[in-house]
Amino acid sequence: MQLTTHTDYSLRLLIYLAVRKEGMPATVQAAADRYRISANHMAKVAQTLVLYGYINSQRGRGGGLSLAKPASQINIGAVVRRTENLRLLECFGPNSTCPIDPACRLKNILGRAQTAFLEVLDEYSLDALVTNEDELRMLLGGA
Repeated sequence: MQLTTHTDYSLRLLIYLAVRKEGMPATVQAAADRYRISANHMAKVAQTLVLYGYINSQRGRGGGLSLAKPASQINIGAVVRRTENLRLLECFGPNSTCPIDPACRLKNILGRAQTAFLEVLDEYSLDALVTNEDELRMLLGGA
């Protein structure tokens, strides 16, 4: 399985916000700088995470990005499902044009593999990804 850049950056932003000192909002620019990625991409990721209720965004002085709920309530499998296109192949959609679709065993195998992948991710919440928060904070420049 390969995740899109959008999902990768979503998970990175959530980790960054989870290791911030309590009550310290972050800017899109600061998060992008820490990961050495485009602030434009990070802004799009932040919009997605706000839309799905994972983070809050406040404008103005003292504003910024922060987690919308405790890290223990942010399930990694759920984040991936929301940010990722999980249609592995054209035949995973409703309008398959593949002539062997009705008899294809590969589709079933890939579907099972994807289910197993997501089930493993479902076992983890954001807090499990940041149990080493001091080390992460140091690597992220004091986050």
